[in-house]
Amino acid sequence: MPSQQGSPTVRRLRLGQELRLLRERQKLTGAKAARELGWSPSKVSRIEAAKTMPSAEDIKAMGELYQVDGGKLDELFGLLRDADQRGWWEDYEDSLPEEYTKLLGLEAEATVQRSWEPQIVPGLLQTEDYAREVILATRGIARITHSGVRSRVEARLDRQRRVLSRADPSELNVVLDESALMRRFGEPSVMREQMEHLLEISLLPHVSVRVLTLDSLHPVNTGAFIHLKFVAFDDVVYLEQLYSAHFVEDLGLVAGYETAFDHIRSEALDEDESRVLIQRKAMLWRR
Repeated sequence: MPSQQGSPTVRRLRLGQELRLLRERQKLTGAKAARELGWSPSKVSRIEAAKTMPSAEDIKAMGELYQVDGGKLDELFGLLRDADQRGWWEDYEDSLPEEYTKLLGLEAEATVQRSWEPQIVPGLLQTEDYAREVILATRGIARITHSGVRSRVEARLDRQRRVLSRADPSELNVVLDESALMRRFGEPSVMREQMEHLLEISLLPHVSVRVLTLDSLHPVNTGAFIHLKFVAFDDVVYLEQLYSAHFVEDLGLVAGYETAFDHIRSEALDEDESRVLIQRKAMLWRR
């Protein structure tokens, strides 16, 4: 994926968003626009939701109906060209859930990522051995094959390289519950190496890692979530369950998650105190 083009996933979503806004400015419902275009209402809906890629002819027809000027039409065609590119994450589509690959596509262009994790070390901060043990722990439930485990570990490591080491890395703010540092995956040596890796990553200038201790006030009763911020696209929140995942895009709800993260972070140790605690846990895993 050419870095100057950004993420095809974001381009697809932006294209759909732009087309929806242009339709609404003409006071057209989706059904009315579909009738004028000679399409089914579901085609307009799927294009706007980025579930179907429009053709150049589709863009031209919509542009005429929505009375789009030449400059805006060029912008739409540019989004279409970029949206048609292939993202690195698409190499792993056969072994990863659809919504997770969408997360990888969005994450590729996010400027800020805020992550709350009450159970495990987040994927972006995992060592290879820890990641493998985490995936193996759910293999029997999620029915992941041996090759699927290998592919997921490779995807996780690829994700880390592309997010943490890219030329213009996003700002990563992570809050971990202390229990995530104590729940064992694999041998004690796996946990020790994971704690040491966590310390190393926490020193990167664009990464902040904080720990919410077990005796801290827990201000929000919620599971794990990832809040992504962008320059030219609305914020989204990613939620993952055992068998499914989904995105929260309603701006009011997203604002609620932003407030929730701020509350949790305010109760966590600061970065230096968190490193001391992580170092202490690493020493305990040496026993």
